[in-house]
Amino acid sequence: MRSKVEWTGGTSMVATNEAGQPLELDWKQGPSPMQIALQAVGACSLVDVVIGMKDRPLEAAWVELDSTRAETTPRRFTGFSMTYHIRGDVPLKLAERIVAKSHEKFCSVSHSMAKDITTTWTVEVHPIIEG
Repeated sequence: MRSKVEWTGGTSMVATNEAGQPLELDWKQGPSPMQIALQAVGACSLVDVVIGMKDRPLEAAWVELDSTRAETTPRRFTGFSMTYHIRGDVPLKLAERIVAKSHEKFCSVSHSMAKDITTTWTVEVHPIIEG
C-alpha cells in the first residue's frame, strides 16, 4: 500500500493513493487528519459488519463515533465510544457477535492504533422501514 500527502497551500492538503484517488484535507476547516483517523476506525469496522451480515436483509448500517484525546501534546486518542446502528432483519445477538469480532480480530485500522486506547461499543438494531 502506498500513498502521497501533499500540502496544497494554507491549511489544505491532498492525499492520493496509488490508484490516483484523491482525498482532500484541511486541518482547520476539516476534515482534519485526526477526524479522518477517527472516521477510518469507524469505516473499517463498518466494512466488517456489513460483510458479516452476509445474506441477511440489510437496509442501512452506520456507526456513530465519539473520541477522547489526551489533554497535552501529543493529543493522541485515549478512547473511542462507538454506537452501531443496523436497519434490517438482523438478530441483535448476531450483530453484537459481528461487532465484537471486528474489534477482537478484523479491523486493521483500530488494531494499528495504540493498544491502550479504551474502546466501548453498543449495537442498536432498527426494523426495516416499510413503504
